[in-house]
Parts: sequence; C-alpha cells; structure tokens
Amino acid sequence: MTAQRIGIEALNVYCGLAYLPVPALFEGRGLDPARMSNLMMDRRSIGLPFEDPVTNAVNAALPLVERLTDDERNRIELVVTSSESGIDYSKSITSYVHQHLGLSRDCRILEVKQACYAATAAAQLAVGYLASGLSPGAKALVIATDVALVDARAEYAEPATGHGAAAVLLSDDPRVLTIDVGAFGNHSYETMDTARPFPGFDIADVDRSLFAYLDCLTNSFARYAAKVDGADFATTFDYLVMHTPFAGLVRAAHRKMMREFAPAAPVSVDADFAQRLVPSLVYPRIVGNLCSGSVYLGLCSLIDNAGYTDGARVGLYAYGSGCSAEFYSGVIGPQSRTELARMGIAERLAARQELTFADYVQLIKENQDKLTPEENRDVDVSRYADLIGRVPGRPRMLAWTGIRNYHRRYEWV
Repeated sequence: MTAQRIGIEALNVYCGLAYLPVPALFEGRGLDPARMSNLMMDRRSIGLPFEDPVTNAVNAALPLVERLTDDERNRIELVVTSSESGIDYSKSITSYVHQHLGLSRDCRILEVKQACYAATAAAQLAVGYLASGLSPGAKALVIATDVALVDARAEYAEPATGHGAAAVLLSDDPRVLTIDVGAFGNHSYETMDTARPFPGFDIADVDRSLFAYLDCLTNSFARYAAKVDGADFATTFDYLVMHTPFAGLVRAAHRKMMREFAPAAPVSVDADFAQRLVPSLVYPRIVGNLCSGSVYLGLCSLIDNAGYTDGARVGLYAYGSGCSAEFYSGVIGPQSRTELARMGIAERLAARQELTFADYVQLIKENQDKLTPEENRDVDVSRYADLIGRVPGRPRMLAWTGIRNYHRRYEWV
C-alpha cells in the first residue's frame, strides 16, 4: 500500500424529504410478501416534484462547501456529476450545480455516465489528478445524483429504488477515508442488463444484471489481489461496502465471494456478513438504491454504525450496468466518525415524512416527466412548505421551480 495520503476529505448524502414503507408498496402493488425478506429493504426515499438531479446534487454538496473557507473553496478545481438522470443532451447537470454552490470559475466541470459505477470512476480519476502533484493542495468534488422514475412496470425493483445524491470531496486531507492509491481492480465489458433509452422509461434484464454484478465482483477483486501483495478477501478488510441495488443482493454476493476465496461453514459466513457488511446496509435499507451514489451511502452507513475504535481497512465495490466495476480500498478511523457526524445523516433520515401508498401513486404521476425537455413549466414549491421545514439543521435548500425557454430555474427555500 502506498503511504501517499489522498482520499475523501468530506462526505454527505441527501436522500429527500419523504419515504414510503416497503411493506406498504408490496401491499399496494399486490407483490408476494414472501419475497420481501430476499430484498432486505424496509423503506425507500421518494422524490417530490420540486426535486430533480440538480437540487439533489446541490443539497448533498452544500453542507460540505459551506464548511470551507473562501480560500479552501477556491481550491476546488474539478467538479463532476455522475447521473443516469440527465436533463440535457449537451449541457451538463454540473453547470447548474457549480453555479448554485458558488464555486470558482477557475474550475473544470463535467458530467459523466456509466450507470451505477460512474461516481467511482470520476473519484478515481480525481485521485489520480490529486496524487500527480500537478496542483498541490487542490480539491475535487464528485457528486452522484439521480431521481427515481420507476413505477409498477419495475415489479420487484420498485421497492428497492431510492432517491437522492452523494457528495464526495477529495483532497490531500483525507479526514473520512484515506484511499489506498493504486490498489484497485477493474472489470468491464458490454452487456444489455439495464438501460434508459429515453427519459422516464427504464428497461432491465434482471437475471442478466444480477449475474453481471456477481461476475464483476469476482473479477474486479481478483485483479485487485493481483496488484496488492497478500490481499485476502476474508482477512485484509475489516469491513466491506458494496454497491447496493438491494441489501439482499449484497448478502448473496458476500456468500459467493466467501465460497470462492475463503470457504467456511455457513454459520461462520453469516457471522462474517454480520460483522463486516451489515453496518454498511443500515442506511441503504431505509433509502434504496442511489445508483452511483449507492456505495457512498453505504460508506456513510458503515462509518456511522460500525463499532471500530481504531484505524480499519475497508474494501469497496462499485458496479454499474452496461457494465463496468471496480474493487478498491481505503482506511477509516475515529476521525472519520467525527467528521461524518457533522452531517447529521441519521437525524435527517429519521425526519423524513412517511407517505401512504396513495400519496406515492400520485407523486409518480407528477414526477414521471421531470426529465422530459419542455419549453415552459411551473413547479409549485409552496405545496411542500411543511416538509421542507422538517429538515433538521438546514437553513436553506435548493428547489426546482420550473422552466423558461428550456432553461431550468431554481430558488433557495
């Protein structure tokens, strides 16, 4: 492992203002309740009509940016958004995010896409830039942001789909996660497991996607192990964080990896899962899949819920349909918990408003076309003033108020 200290300086997630209990969705859709235990999902965050990929990104990143001094903020030299929920075929989400965060104009901005892997790809490219020493003291901001457009057509994927964004500030002051620079393994190939051929419509080959996820995990870890002397799936990592389409898949993936790399009795495998992976699933089980932000939601969950008292090495796995994947690692410590606690993630998740299934069905109708280009549109934010007021410790948040001449409009509320 390299001694160079590059990694995550600050981390935050924004997971909306409302949620739907998964049992209510199963009942409302007439889904088989016996399959609920396989999903291992309890709640899923639900987006509101004034929330879009821009607002989610800004509301995730704002607490990180506001804690910086003016000089520190001006050292953010790269801002990247990753999303499957693009709002324009040319103009990036990042252009709006950069503006509303008040960042320096001496800055590279762009948007990237590779399904649920894209944020990790951007973060690793940023790590390479920071580690190069070309701009000492520079920072990079990577934000994974998406909105959920699924409906009944998604069947059992609907209860697992989340809403929100994860903001990752990277620098040479890694207070949250010190990345093991150069310790990574990739695996990529073309497959049609999921796609969004046009706004508002997703298609999926569920079986193909699950097998691709598992195949990429095996092969990306094998490539990691080929680069890192002595790397062992069972003993090198104190904890593991995996991309979480649903928590049940992570459990299945862990069992597969243990069979392949560290055979043990079932009771030992279950104990290992409880020790090394369950802390990372606390938040994903009550939020749902955040797409390329999923692995960073899991990292937040791990730091807030694991019982470590000293430095701990974490193995992280990011997977994106289509497909591309990466296994990499880093170290957390007591400072990680202190830094992340400033974000109050658990408190904000607890403050979300519970919705009924009828509320949810109505919101689907209002949310379904929020990515569709329109010349003019109005969004009535005032209808949701009570929900906005529930956000703890948040003096302001960004809201989407509509479109004029194809230009999306936003206001602080």
